[in-house]
Amino acid sequence: MYKILIIDRCSFSHLGLEKWLQQVNGGSSTFLVTHLNSLLLAKAHVESWQPHLVIADFISFQHDLQQSHFLPALLTICEQRSRLIRLQSEPFIFKNVGETLSKKATLDTIGRTIMTILHSRPIANPARIATPLLTRQEEKVLSLWMDGASNQTIANEMQINGKTVYTYKRNIRMKLKVENRFSPFIPSAECVE
Repeated sequence: MYKILIIDRCSFSHLGLEKWLQQVNGGSSTFLVTHLNSLLLAKAHVESWQPHLVIADFISFQHDLQQSHFLPALLTICEQRSRLIRLQSEPFIFKNVGETLSKKATLDTIGRTIMTILHSRPIANPARIATPLLTRQEEKVLSLWMDGASNQTIANEMQINGKTVYTYKRNIRMKLKVENRFSPFIPSAECVE
């Protein structure tokens, strides 16, 4: 079984690619696919889940100051633990990292590239059940938090108590192994290099 992580902010792109991979899969258990829209979550997910392949569109992230500082660390961890296909529509600031495909590539081309990459690398780890690092609620809180929303705004948006938001944030920090509530927004030494 091959584990594939899709990183893309565009819901249509990642959901479409995930659905297509499941159809190509033919209902068998060859691919286990999950997706994320946060580089912080993606880095932690690659470290813990160790997908065989990461398919990513980093363009929207490289222009986002709150997300872009996680990009070098994510690319490094992808090089060490996975294979990477970058889907892009414009030049990428990091050269020579992973396989590059145009976002306009045909599904046949994408499919051939995926299979070539997956078959060129032996499966190092037995497949495990994919369990997301964060729950959907925690992902929603993190997304709003990264967008600068206050606890009260998050509580109102999600229709939960303000104390529950605090609990979600604490759980997110523990799961992502960040020291304090500002860590997701401050470039770390390993991300800056």
